[in-house]
Amino acid sequence: MKKLLYITVNSKPENLSASKTVGRAFINKFLEKYDNFKLEELDLYECYIPRLEYTYFNKRNCMIEQEAFNNLDSKQQEEIHKIIKLTDQFKEADVYVIAAPMWSLSFPAPLKEYIDCIVMDGKTVSINEDKIEGLLDDKPRGMVYIQSSGGKIPWIMKMVLNKGLNYIEDIMKFMGIKKFEELLVDGTGTTEGEKTVAIEKAIEKIDEVINDIWKEK
Repeated sequence: MKKLLYITVNSKPENLSASKTVGRAFINKFLEKYDNFKLEELDLYECYIPRLEYTYFNKRNCMIEQEAFNNLDSKQQEEIHKIIKLTDQFKEADVYVIAAPMWSLSFPAPLKEYIDCIVMDGKTVSINEDKIEGLLDDKPRGMVYIQSSGGKIPWIMKMVLNKGLNYIEDIMKFMGIKKFEELLVDGTGTTEGEKTVAIEKAIEKIDEVINDIWKEK
């Protein structure tokens, strides 16, 4: 069975979050179309993301060997296990959905902490003296980034103002995930009416995004 990894990055409950509301609608429609997927959910505001201490690594983004691991205290060992678990969970998935708001032209900090964990030498990337390359092109994969924002961003300003979305697309393709789609919940505004309209417009695009991101062979 294939895996769909749904990652949320918002402390608000789902009914108050535009990105998570659209994210849930997307997940439900995707699983309705493809019943051979198992859903795994990861809430980055509920899941502890370890800080990447230098003592955890043998070299850049490469975990220490067993002998060095044994010399760490129990808390440090537990953190390394958590980093490896998060990375393995990401590597095992086939389709990824991230739902996040735009904050300060980017996204909430827990998402960056998470990405720093999963970009790991020997698992999601290969780092050597000559080059760095992604390892996640070993099978068909797809990523959907669902982003909510209060204002409407003109397409001509996307590269300037949508720094979070641009970074996510770049880092996912760097790791080898070639199929990337965005689902923007723009113009949530300051009123419930504005937010409802923005959510409805985004939900109307879900079927199209699903068709673009995944097709069964």
